[in-house]
Amino acid sequence: MLRYLPFLLVLALWIYAFIDCLNTPEKEVRHLPKVVWVIIVLLFGEVLIGPVAWLVAGRPRKGARGGGSPFERRRTQWVAPDDNPDFLKSLKDEKAEKDARAAKDADEAQAAKDADAEELRRREREEDDR
Repeated sequence: MLRYLPFLLVLALWIYAFIDCLNTPEKEVRHLPKVVWVIIVLLFGEVLIGPVAWLVAGRPRKGARGGGSPFERRRTQWVAPDDNPDFLKSLKDEKAEKDARAAKDADEAQAAKDADAEELRRREREEDDR
């Protein structure tokens, strides 16, 4: 089994480089067009030249975390929901909306009860008149 390990490692690197090359957007590929990099990785994969060349020269470089130039777009830092003012505001808005719906439903229910009571009184008067 140990004698197959080098072959499996080469195959794994070859497959990784090929899939990475295919998934990388065209505008982020460096030095050569993406199609040329795919061909290089496929043709020279067995001898590791293609995958290593892709990983070293063609693959887009990722900037250092936390650093970078001031021109790069900065990601907003994650904020816990209980500290996020937008989230808290949405909770208040939802609660106010729920309360308004409950008040409206209560008013409608009371109006229906009043209408039923009025109808009952009207019927009782009609029966008394007979």
